[in-house]
Amino acid sequence: MGMMTRSFNSTVASLATAVWISILAVGPAQAQSDRIEELFDELQQVEPERVMRIEEQIWTEWSKSGSPAMDLLLRRGEEALEAGKPELAADHLTALIDHAPDFAEGYHARATAYYGLGLIGPALDDLRQTLVLEPRHFGAMAGFAVILEEVGRPEDALAVWREVEKITPNNPDVRMQLERLELELEGRAL
Repeated sequence: MGMMTRSFNSTVASLATAVWISILAVGPAQAQSDRIEELFDELQQVEPERVMRIEEQIWTEWSKSGSPAMDLLLRRGEEALEAGKPELAADHLTALIDHAPDFAEGYHARATAYYGLGLIGPALDDLRQTLVLEPRHFGAMAGFAVILEEVGRPEDALAVWREVEKITPNNPDVRMQLERLELELEGRAL
């Protein structure tokens, strides 16, 4: 059993490294709506107590596929996640991705469903695709950091959180994650 666990962790670590390399290799996102650009600009300067409101507005923009049918599939997937039914969520979100393969939020939501099912490899792959389509997707980056930490890669998780901080520099939750990991890593070095 120990050999299988090490092999699994090694495989996940390799996949995680590949995801991170692809994140760094991706250039700026294709043209975003003017509204999203304004929100990201505002996110750089907003005071900490307003960060969550701006991030919620960005999530709202990300949730718009341009198709009422696709938006419905996303909503159904998200509702299944909220109801604690990740398998049903994955089904809805797979249908969404099949019909709208360029919709980043479909991949991000399905990554959450896969993670809930314990399917780390598929979750990482969907997080990677989310970031290919939307390199500033701070939710996908945070999910990636969580997985990295779970598989024993806190240094890499810290690097991802630092990238999140560049996108949302005044987010107190991001600052807390950075400080926690920095302290943990300092403790390991002693």
